Amino acid sequence: MLPTIADVLALDTVRRGSPRVVAGGDRLDTKVRWVHVGEIADLAHLLRGGELVLTTGVALPEDPQKLADYIGELSAVGASGLIVELGRRFVRELPSAVVKSAEEHGLPLIVLTRETPFVQITESVHARIIDIQLEELRASEQLHEVFTELSVEGASPAEVLAQVARLSNRPVLLENLAHQVLACESAGRDTGALLAGWESRSRAVAPAERTAYDAASGWLVTTVGARGQDWGRLILLCESPPSPRDLVLAERAATTLALGRLLERHQESLERQAHGTIITGILTHAYADPDEAAARARAVGVPLTGRKLVSVVIRPTDPIEQALDGQAQLGELAEATAAACRDARLPALVGALDQDRVGVLLPLPPRSGAEAALTALAERLRMLWKPGAAFVLASGSVVESIRDVRRSFLEAEQVADVAVRQPDGRPFYRLPDLRLRGLLHLLRDDARLQTFAERELGPLLAHDAQRGGDLTRILRIYLDAGRNKAVAAQKAHLSRPAFYDRLRRLERILDTDLDDVESCLSLHVALLALESFRREHR
Repeated sequence: MLPTIADVLALDTVRRGSPRVVAGGDRLDTKVRWVHVGEIADLAHLLRGGELVLTTGVALPEDPQKLADYIGELSAVGASGLIVELGRRFVRELPSAVVKSAEEHGLPLIVLTRETPFVQITESVHARIIDIQLEELRASEQLHEVFTELSVEGASPAEVLAQVARLSNRPVLLENLAHQVLACESAGRDTGALLAGWESRSRAVAPAERTAYDAASGWLVTTVGARGQDWGRLILLCESPPSPRDLVLAERAATTLALGRLLERHQESLERQAHGTIITGILTHAYADPDEAAARARAVGVPLTGRKLVSVVIRPTDPIEQALDGQAQLGELAEATAAACRDARLPALVGALDQDRVGVLLPLPPRSGAEAALTALAERLRMLWKPGAAFVLASGSVVESIRDVRRSFLEAEQVADVAVRQPDGRPFYRLPDLRLRGLLHLLRDDARLQTFAERELGPLLAHDAQRGGDLTRILRIYLDAGRNKAVAAQKAHLSRPAFYDRLRRLERILDTDLDDVESCLSLHVALLALESFRREHR
C-alpha cells in the first residue's frame, strides 16, 4: 500500500522543514506513487500521475493567472500534491492565486518554512515506497503458498476464512450479493454482536474499488468473483487501517474462494454449505451458546428465536450406487428443497447432513401449525424435484428452543430411516405414523431384541442359507396377508397345494403352529426386527 501525503509529512526529513498545509487539508490521504523535483512551469506533461512535486518556485511565472494554471495542470495530470519551499522565490507565504487554485482543484499544497535538502526527502520517501513494495512481495509469496495449498485441497469457504482469521487475528466474513453471511470466523469475538444488524450495516459500506478500506466502518472489503461474475464480498474487520499484508491476505483469500467455486462439480451451492454448517454446528454443539447459532442463522436470513422449530430429514428412496452420482443427486435434492421452501414462503435452513440425507430446520410462527407447513413443503418439493424421483420427508417433534433441535433431528433421522424402506405415499412421516416398525427401529441396537429375533428365526434363516431356499419370504408373505392362505398363495405366485406344502415345511423347521395367533405375532415382530438390523448395515 503506497504512503499517503500524511505519511510523507510525518517523515523526519520533512518535519525538519517545518511543513504547513495551506490547501487541500482534507485530501492528505492521497497516495504518493513517487516524488518528483521540478522547477519549470510546464512540468505537468512530464508527469504520469501520483507524483508528489517538490519545488522552490524559482522558475514559476509572476502572473497570478499563470500560477493558477500551473496548479490546475498538476491537478489535471493526477499529481498527488505540491510541496513548496519558502525563502527563495516566495519568502514568507505563497501568492493567494496559488492557494485559491489549489483549494478549487482539491490539490494538497504544503509549504516548508525551513530550508530542507530535497534529496533527503526524495530518498526517504522512495525508500519508504520500496520497503512497502518489498513487504508486499514477501507477504504475497508467503500467502501464495498458504492459499495455493488450500485451493489444491479443495478447501471449503469456512476453511479459507479460518485461515484468514488465523493469519490476521481479525474477524472475517463472507457474504453474498444479498448481504447474507455465508461463512464467518469471529477470531474470538462475540459472534452475536458481530452479526447484529448485519444486512443494514453491510449495505451502508459500498466502496467503489474491488478492494478498499472503509475507515468509517473499519472494514476491508474485497469483491469475490471470477469471469466477470461477482457473487460475494470478503470482509476483514480492522480496528486500524490495514497493512499491505492484510490487503494481500484479503485478495488471495478472495481469489481462492472464487477459484473454489469455479472448480465445484456435483457440489452444493455456497448457500447450502452455509446452511449445512449451521445445522451441523447445532447438532454437534459446536456453538458455545445457542444465541451464536441464532445469530448465524439470522445472518443468512433465517430467524430462529421466538419461533417453533421443526426438524425435517429428507431421503431419496432409490439407493445411491456411486459416490459422485449420489453427491450430485443429494445436492440437487437440497437445492430443490430450498426452492420449495421459498415457494411455500417458509424461511428455513437447508443443507446436506451426510451422503444420504438432506436436513431442514423450519422456524414457524408461534400460532402456525407444523402439519400445514410440512404438507406444503412436501407438495412443492414433489413438483420441483426431477420427475419420477421419490423421497420420504420425515419430521421430528416440534421444539421451542435451539437447545432441543438436536433431539428433534435425531428423531427425524430415525423416522426417515424406517419410512424409506416401505414408503406408503403420505406427504410426511412422524414417529407416531411408524407404530411398531418405528419402535423396533429405535430398539435395533438392543441386544435383547437381536437375541429374540435370532431365537425366533434362526433355524429358518440357517435352512434358507444352506439350501438357497425362499421360505423366509414365504413366511413374510403369509403374515403380511393376515394369515389368509388363499391371498398369500396368489401373492407368492404359487398354487394353493404348493403354498400349503411350504407352510407345513415352515412349521417343521420352526417347530411352531402357524395357525396360532400369538406364534405368528411373535414371528412377525421378529421379521420386522430383522429388517431393521439388515437396513442398518447396508
